[in-house]
Amino acid sequence: METLEFIIYPDGRVQETVTGVIGASCAEVTALIEAQLGQVTSMQTTSDYFSASHSAQNVNETAAQVSFSQW
Repeated sequence: METLEFIIYPDGRVQETVTGVIGASCAEVTALIEAQLGQVTSMQTTSDYFSASHSAQNVNETAAQVSFSQW
């Protein structure tokens, strides 16, 4: 199952966590949302980002975690 989780901090920063997305398609899934939220200040990829295939073991791992600046 693909999920997007957002944590909005009191100072306006937004942390986005994507799970269940394998490979670079994570960037495609989040591109429109990130464009609306503001400038991406940091991005941390996991092994799922570099995976070529979808396996049951990888489904529950985080594909990317992105932090945004204040908007």
